[in-house]
Amino acid sequence: MNRRLFLVLRIVTACMLLAVAGSVSPPAVAAGEYLGPTDVVVSPDQATLYVVQYDARRIDAVDVQAGKVVRSIACPAAPTGLAVSADGAKLFITCEGPNGVVCIADAATGGIVGQIAVGHTPGAPVLSPDGSRLYVSNRFNNNISVIDLAANKELQRVPAIRDPIAAAISKDGATLFVCNLLPVDPADSYDVAAEITVLDTASLATSNIRLLNGSSSVYSICVSPDGKYAYVAHILSRYQMPTTQLERGWMNTNALSIVDVETKSLINTVLLDDIDLGASNPYAVTTTADGKTILVSHAGTHEVSAINAEGLHQKLAGIPKTMEEAKATGRYDGRGTYSSVTVNDVPNDLAFLVDLRRRIPLRRGGHWGMINDEGPLVNGPRGLDVIGTKFYVALYFSDALAVVDLEDKAYYPIKLIPLGPEPQLTVARRGHMFFHDADLCFQKWQSCASCHPDARVDALNWDLLNDGLGNPKNNKSMLLVHQTPPSMSEGVRSTGEDAVRAGIRHIQFMVRPEEDAVAIDEYLKTLTPVPSPHLVDGQLSAAALRGKAIFFNEKVGCARCHPEPLYTDLKMHNVGSRGKYDRRNDFDTPSLIEVWRTAPYMHDGKYSTLKEIFTEGRHGAIGGSLDGLSEQDIDDLVEFVLSL
Repeated sequence: MNRRLFLVLRIVTACMLLAVAGSVSPPAVAAGEYLGPTDVVVSPDQATLYVVQYDARRIDAVDVQAGKVVRSIACPAAPTGLAVSADGAKLFITCEGPNGVVCIADAATGGIVGQIAVGHTPGAPVLSPDGSRLYVSNRFNNNISVIDLAANKELQRVPAIRDPIAAAISKDGATLFVCNLLPVDPADSYDVAAEITVLDTASLATSNIRLLNGSSSVYSICVSPDGKYAYVAHILSRYQMPTTQLERGWMNTNALSIVDVETKSLINTVLLDDIDLGASNPYAVTTTADGKTILVSHAGTHEVSAINAEGLHQKLAGIPKTMEEAKATGRYDGRGTYSSVTVNDVPNDLAFLVDLRRRIPLRRGGHWGMINDEGPLVNGPRGLDVIGTKFYVALYFSDALAVVDLEDKAYYPIKLIPLGPEPQLTVARRGHMFFHDADLCFQKWQSCASCHPDARVDALNWDLLNDGLGNPKNNKSMLLVHQTPPSMSEGVRSTGEDAVRAGIRHIQFMVRPEEDAVAIDEYLKTLTPVPSPHLVDGQLSAAALRGKAIFFNEKVGCARCHPEPLYTDLKMHNVGSRGKYDRRNDFDTPSLIEVWRTAPYMHDGKYSTLKEIFTEGRHGAIGGSLDGLSEQDIDDLVEFVLSL
């Protein structure tokens, strides 16, 4: 039978079955359009799976028993997260945008019954155990909305650190843990790490838990069912090493950090990789209902780690804290019997989870659960949730859910629940997939997204080989990379295309077909700037307007090197920023578009804020003049640049 005709008949049959059941059919997906499932949340009665369809701007309800979409909820903007009330009657959906909202939906009908205004790009909605409050992380405002659900009103916004993107609440509701995606430290510091914001829900006071040096891309957190621990999934980068190899996690490792909920402190960090095989891009973490198994999805390697929680905690508890204790207990025997002699060795121990973790590949399979090697694409696991011994994973690039039964340990066959027709990938969509795919990397240690989350920055300095050893440079955003040649701080790649291909060869350590690089090019060209959180209703504030006049003042001279519309002249300049490890004086002039989200600043990342560039670095004093600018003028200038 003709493949296209077969696909049409299959879709028609599915729609007829839904109609017979009395359900509302989900909207059709046009060619070249995608659903983009990013999360899946189980209803309290475990009868329904709610799927966050980011690209399709809707929430799909999947009947667990039937394994089919039964209704859809249209959202005003791309949904980023979902929480379900304890009685299952209401859904709380965060929708992105500069003026983000929480949509309240009737779970039975799918109708939107209310909206609550929150901040810029809200996500990670978390309900208090008593259902009285909703907490929402406003990613680009760097704060947390506290919402009174009785009044459907935002009570307060509490500051977070940077890009709050995931959250979990303690069992008693007293503490909210919020993951900040990126570090805020100067990148040339010895210790650079993301942190967890800890919110006391009674006083709304905050404290912080700092993760280990190199922690970045902190995408997920969950609290164990017994309330004792919080598990945090993230990348642990070895950014202080020259990028000469990938073996044994030389550049990036992938980690799970364990937090003590009562003491609000970091217990330790374990690696999710194997000695010769990375487990790149940990994305979501959850546990089974009994807390015995910790599950982590890996967006880069298309698998799920299933970790023995009891064994993990027992092993961590049995490791000496000091070398003296290790010697006294015989753990330090001089023969290397133990790979982790003390607790400080654990974050570097690629064998720590041996016999405690199973890697479950999400292999190719047929649309209706048939396992074969020629089935549809299984790629891009994101959020996951659990019913009994089965877990369900949203497959972003497959427009499907993967279902795996943990009890089937011998083979782990997966079933796919299609959420729409099998996606037909455009070149740009394939490039989007490749950018996040560790199959393009030697031993799967990392993907492009490991160093460029959202194709932007990881806030770390890297000593890449393209300009010699010993001179680390700050990571750069991929936004506009093809429109603003040359690439790299020293301009060693003449075009964005050259940079993409060099990255595959010298950072991923792979040889790939040219069409892979072309696809990544096309994806990066589709990137568009996110409106700045410094704008007011999409317009420059009064301070930014004053700053704009200063920016374009000929005497000050900012616009000479940063002219409109790209805010770069595409040239190299000496701005007096040469550091002790640099081998030249002039550096590429970056675009200032979206600079509000790319800290730290300058080629060596020495400044955490833009204001420091002017007040400490005297940036612009060579090509123009900062003399005569008051502190208010500097603040206004910074406000304009941060609004671009």
